[in-house]
Amino acid sequence: MPTETACRIDAPHDVYDAQCPCRGVLDLLADKWSALAIGALSDGPQRFGELKTRLQGISPKVLTATLRRLEARALLVRTVFAEVPVRVEYSLTDLGVDAEKPLRALRGWVEANIERFPPAD
Repeated sequence: MPTETACRIDAPHDVYDAQCPCRGVLDLLADKWSALAIGALSDGPQRFGELKTRLQGISPKVLTATLRRLEARALLVRTVFAEVPVRVEYSLTDLGVDAEKPLRALRGWVEANIERFPPAD
């Protein structure tokens, strides 16, 4: 039974509420690799190897986990083509396309303002 402070599906959502389901989506989208994978896929469907090349520095294990999380939350779709060898492509869903817009703005802001930040330790 939900508590009074729990974020109900039929109630307005409050991401600051510890019980709000928005927290999981925010965690997913605020992840560096998720944001970059969604951005890379905005150019159109891509295969795993293409994504790995585009997302410099990501390990195959992390890329696989990231793609699975994005697919589970309906932000991308994994399409398997019955070919020899089997071909698999990843593409954004309508929800993923919608999520890409604010992420693109954030990536652009970071690139435009990086000089204002002190060097990382």
